Amino acid sequence: MINRALLKNLSKQYPDIKSATEEIVNLSAILSLPKGTEYFLSDLHGEHDAFVHMLKSASGVIRDKIDDIFGPTLSIEERDALAALVYNAKAEIARRWESEEDFDKWCKDAIRQLTQVLKSVTNKYTQSKVRKRLPKQYAYIIDELLHADSKYNMGDYYVKIIDTIVECDEAEDFIIEMTEVISNLAVDKLHIIGDIWDRGSAPDKIMDYLMHFHDVDFQWGNHDILWMGAATGSWSCITNVLRINIKYNNFDMLEVGYGINLRPLATMAEKVYGDDPCTVWMPKTIEENKYDPIDDQLAAKMNKAISICQFKVEGQRIMAHPEYHLENRLLLDKIDYKKGTITLPSGEYELNDKNFPTIDPKDPYKLTKDEEAMLDAIEPGFTLNDKLQEHIKFMFTHGSLYTICNGNLLFHGCIPMNKDGSFKECTINGRTLSGKAYMDYLDELVREAYFNPQDYEESGYNGDIMWYLWLSANSPLFGKDQMTTLERCFIDDKKTHKENTVPYYKLIEKEEVVDSILTEFGLDPDKSIILNGHVPVKIKDGESPIKGGGKLFIIDGGMSKAYQKTTGIAGYTFFINSRYMALAEHKPYSPLKEDGSQVFHHPQITVVRNMPKRVLVGDTDLGLELIREREELKALVEAYRKGSMKEK
Repeated sequence: MINRALLKNLSKQYPDIKSATEEIVNLSAILSLPKGTEYFLSDLHGEHDAFVHMLKSASGVIRDKIDDIFGPTLSIEERDALAALVYNAKAEIARRWESEEDFDKWCKDAIRQLTQVLKSVTNKYTQSKVRKRLPKQYAYIIDELLHADSKYNMGDYYVKIIDTIVECDEAEDFIIEMTEVISNLAVDKLHIIGDIWDRGSAPDKIMDYLMHFHDVDFQWGNHDILWMGAATGSWSCITNVLRINIKYNNFDMLEVGYGINLRPLATMAEKVYGDDPCTVWMPKTIEENKYDPIDDQLAAKMNKAISICQFKVEGQRIMAHPEYHLENRLLLDKIDYKKGTITLPSGEYELNDKNFPTIDPKDPYKLTKDEEAMLDAIEPGFTLNDKLQEHIKFMFTHGSLYTICNGNLLFHGCIPMNKDGSFKECTINGRTLSGKAYMDYLDELVREAYFNPQDYEESGYNGDIMWYLWLSANSPLFGKDQMTTLERCFIDDKKTHKENTVPYYKLIEKEEVVDSILTEFGLDPDKSIILNGHVPVKIKDGESPIKGGGKLFIIDGGMSKAYQKTTGIAGYTFFINSRYMALAEHKPYSPLKEDGSQVFHHPQITVVRNMPKRVLVGDTDLGLELIREREELKALVEAYRKGSMKEK
């Protein structure tokens, strides 16, 4: 029995039998359409250009459609050029300006070809859905192009539309918009399985792009949670964020992209380490800063200064939270400051840097007045940062620790497990939980820390749960026994740098373990899969992203340039359409050449599962919502016919 109040509210939108029936017909038709393509990416790590290319190419799907449509009529080189136009329209148009004798003719040909590609990507959508995705300024024209040449005796009309676009000097903008629509409609739903930030130089641009995408969700990664904690004002998270991005020379992103003022840190670092060469603290320059170039010597001093602050602040938080069981990371008090050595469980090691002007050996975790003043000055750059806060709120409203979508389980890192394959019991805030219950509670705590902050005297308290998820052995986002940042900074012996992965990563080789995870989350192991990222797949060492008998896929192949020497590739993506599931293996992204051309590598696509029957919208989560809406409308029509509701 459907609630009368609901029907009354529904009658405002559908005031009579005809309008309600029309929508019932519309919903029934939509339910019978093939489901749209779901697209899965992980570990973007600030690589904006590579990310946009993967999305615009739909991991090779666009090129496959071009081959299907134009294989008999265009050469491989011409198909390559058309694909390049879809992937990077502005660059290809600029190149064609220089290379084409008749640029107007090229524009007309391009519009005709793009129209055919657009038809191919829209053939499983309703006209209404397509129209909603079209750019307002060209919606009418594109809609006419999509249907004009299929109408009887309208070939001249079709040609005239294209000719007029060129004559009115609108061809370049029109082509760019058409490529955007193609990319937009090729991917119906986008899932980002963690780690937008850190290492790469443009996470802010990625977030700006995603905030305008039509349907996107996030499964938070460990680097995301670090920035989410920094946005609360957590000093332990802020110092980690700054250390990582100074290390990777991301000053443009910090100071220009997000407008975070680093002058207090630069001033303090220069004052404290003015005569210190800070040799071991030099940044890794993967990309040069265009707008805010910082001298390597100053960057090294800033790196050292913020790292020392991080170890101090983290030490304070560890002592404030004995329930986190992070005592093994209290290391500043294990240093012999006279000898320049540190004592670890594995032995005594010489430090590669022995200059500690800001550390009091008797109270090594106490911040100096200069350090505290610096952090006080930098904190508002995160907490009062409109752009960053907008990005973080979007991560909350569109994200979660894990997602179940269309019967599949998505999460970034792992599920804490014991060596025997059972779910590990973890205690947090006095509650001992495991499996799905633990994940749900952590998600709740993270949201409370951001949206319901308490007024504690201790700075950074509200973000402690995010910091815990950043580095705890019980964190489903970290997945290692310890984070050896201090050892990596101060000890040359690499055996001290070892971070052992948790049992999950060996256990998922077994199908029965993956089945138990799916069952824990209420899913059918015979129908569902798991998608996660976080751990780069070292394809050059023979590793495979396919685990658990083909039921779990790790799709972090290494989009970040920092990983590619280790992995041998440039990332995995995954997509699910109405007919199959497929894994795409990518080669490194190639930037524009000096002549304006660009080389695009077609990914290696492997179909990992064929659907037993074509999946329709009615078989999806969206389908369940539409079926519910349809039943409510049927009840409304019945109420109108019985006279219990009055038509207007």
